Amino acid sequence: MRRNDEMKLGLFLRPAGNHEGAWRDPSVPVNSGVDIDHYTHLTALAERAAFHFVFLADTPGVLERDHSHMARVSRNDTFEPITLLSALSSRTKNIGLVGTATTTYNQPYHLARMFASLDHLSRGRAAWNIVTSGSKFDAPNFGDAELPDYDTRYSRAREFVKVVKGLWDSWEDDAFIRDKQSGIFADTTKLHLLHHRGHYFSVRGPLNIPRPPQGYPVLIQAGASDAGIQFGAEVGEVMFTAAPHLEDGKKHYAALKEKARAFGREDNQVLVMPGIIPIIGRTKEEASEKLRRLQSYTHIDVQIGYADLLLGFVTDLRSMNLDSLVPETLPQTNFMKSRQKILLELAAREKFTWRQLIQSISDSRGHLMVVGTPDEIARVMMDTFDQRAADGFNVLPPSCPGELMEFVELVLPELRRRGKFRSGYSGQTLRENLGLKRPLNQFTKVGVSSSP
Repeated sequence: MRRNDEMKLGLFLRPAGNHEGAWRDPSVPVNSGVDIDHYTHLTALAERAAFHFVFLADTPGVLERDHSHMARVSRNDTFEPITLLSALSSRTKNIGLVGTATTTYNQPYHLARMFASLDHLSRGRAAWNIVTSGSKFDAPNFGDAELPDYDTRYSRAREFVKVVKGLWDSWEDDAFIRDKQSGIFADTTKLHLLHHRGHYFSVRGPLNIPRPPQGYPVLIQAGASDAGIQFGAEVGEVMFTAAPHLEDGKKHYAALKEKARAFGREDNQVLVMPGIIPIIGRTKEEASEKLRRLQSYTHIDVQIGYADLLLGFVTDLRSMNLDSLVPETLPQTNFMKSRQKILLELAAREKFTWRQLIQSISDSRGHLMVVGTPDEIARVMMDTFDQRAADGFNVLPPSCPGELMEFVELVLPELRRRGKFRSGYSGQTLRENLGLKRPLNQFTKVGVSSSP
C-alpha cells in the first residue's frame, strides 16, 4: 500500500509548552501541570483540529541533578500519563491517547493490564510509547544503585514487549459471550495461557481483561541509536524522532524503513514522525521576537542543566569556557545516546560554541524548530514530508495554549489548502485513523488482518 498525500499529526503535550521558559509567560496558567481542565482544553483544541493523537512524555523521577536547576523548571508537578489519559478518555471522542511507560522499571503484566484498560476506556484510542529509562536518577527510586547498561535495557525491552503482546492475546476477541440464558460468561476454549519463561521474565498469564479493542494499542518508539532503530524497526508502529536537519532526517527515515522491511514489515505500517517546534508570527520578525521573549524567561542554570542532561551527564558545563567550540566527540553516555549524537552532529554542522549549543538545546531540545510565518512553517513541513524525511510530525508548541491555538488557526489551514492534512476523523480507533492494521490474536495462527 502506497503512502497517501496527507501527513499524520500528533500533539506533544507539555502543559506549559515545550520551551524551558514557557511557564513564566503571562499567558500560561502557572498551575497547568496539575490542572485537568487545562489538559482537557488543550486536548479539545487538538481534537477539533483533527490531530491524530496527543502524546504524553514521562520519566519515573526527577531529572535535575542540582537544586539550582530543579528550582526553576516546571517539569516536576505533572500527572502520571496513564492516569491522566484515563481521565481524558471520558472527555474526548476521537483523538488518540499516547502514554509513555518504561520497560526498565515496570513489569509486563502491570503495563499490559493498564494499557488494555485505557484502550477499552477510550474505545480503541490508546497507544504505548515504549521507552527504556535513560536517567541515572531513576535507579535509586527502584532499589538499584545504577541504571542498567544500554544493551541490557534494550534486551529487556524486547522481551518485555513480547510478553505484553502475549498477555493482550490471553483471550480471543469473541471469548466473552456473556450468555445469561446458559450461564456461560466466557468461552474458555478461547483462552490462551502465555507460560512465558525468558531471561528477564517469568509470566504465566492470563490477563484478566478482554483483548483490547485495537488488538494491541498502537506501539510507539523513540530510539534513534543503532539499538533504538533496530528495536523500532522490529516492534514500533510510530517512530518519534528528532531530526533538526533535512538530509539527516531523510537518511534516518530511509534506514528505518529498510530495517523494517528486513523484518517483513510494510513501509506504511512504520510511521516516522519527527518533532517540530513552530514559532509563528505574522512576519518573521514577529516570530523571532516571540523566541527572544521565551529566551528571556529562561535562567542560565536551567539552560546549562538541561544541556548537561541531554548530553548524558558526561559534561559539567559550569566549569567550561562557554565561548569555546563544542568538540566533535564527548565521552560515551549510558543514558540518552541518540540525543547526544544528534546534538553533537548539530554543533559540528553549525560550528557552535558551547554557549550557542546550550541556547539551541534550551530552545529546541534537538528537534526541528521553524521560526516564521504560517506559510513558511507549512512549507518546511511539506518539504520534509514530500522528501521522505517524515510521514507526519509530533507538534511541540513552545507555549500553551497560545501557540497551539495559533498553529491550529494559522498553519493547519495552509496545510489543508495544499491537501496535506485532513479536516476530520475517518475511523473510530487510533489504528484506523493512522492507517495501521489490527493484529489478530497470535494464538489463532492466522496472521494479521487488514481491518478490525
